Amino acid sequence: MPDTPTVIDRVAPARRPERRVVMHQSWRQLLFLHWEFPAPALQARLPAGLELDTFEGRAFVGLVPFTMLGVRPAGLPAFRPLSDFHETNVRTYVHFEGRDPGVWFFSLDAANSLAVLTARAWFHLPYHRARMRLDRDPATGTTRYQGRRLWPGPLPARYALEAAPRGHAATAAVGTLEHFLAERYLLYAAHRDRLYREQVHHRPYPLQPADSLAIDENLLAAAGLTRPEHPPLAHYAVGVDVEVFPLEAIR
Repeated sequence: MPDTPTVIDRVAPARRPERRVVMHQSWRQLLFLHWEFPAPALQARLPAGLELDTFEGRAFVGLVPFTMLGVRPAGLPAFRPLSDFHETNVRTYVHFEGRDPGVWFFSLDAANSLAVLTARAWFHLPYHRARMRLDRDPATGTTRYQGRRLWPGPLPARYALEAAPRGHAATAAVGTLEHFLAERYLLYAAHRDRLYREQVHHRPYPLQPADSLAIDENLLAAAGLTRPEHPPLAHYAVGVDVEVFPLEAIR
């Protein structure tokens, strides 16, 4: 397996592209949980054309629950019953031919049937319909994330997480592990032997370290991944506003 290039531009994807915006979203109350995984096992799960992206030779899988607000096509107002919903993804990190570092999703669960059907059909992403709940204690910042997948399988797939942010929020510096894990502006998808890429734009995350107080999940197992026994790296971000740009075929 080729290793990640020693020099890869991790700043360029964060620049706003000169293209039309197709969608607006706000991502709020994000929890980033990351475990280190054997790189060869993850590379074997990727489609042809994508290479695993590593940090100093280390590969990671992330579990990221959050809530979506104001999801709407560009030029249209938000409609709360359809525009606001919770989401959770299981992901790893990739690059394409030594450039364009981004995200590869093993699964995405969302509490919105229309969003799931649209994303599966138009964006070729492995979305699943789930029932979800997010509760935050405003006094302590402790946030509880819960979800149970409804369709399609594999089932069962559920999670119950609790975490508390600590310290001050700050932008991750380029070259740090925090920047490698969180600052991802490209996502990849595959469909009928073709690769696709989509870009988003937002300000850098206001990241905080977090304490993972409870982890009970089998989303990783449902994705065919054996979660390590050691506790994850945990970070929290209050949120960002996001512009989404058109999906493009790259191969």
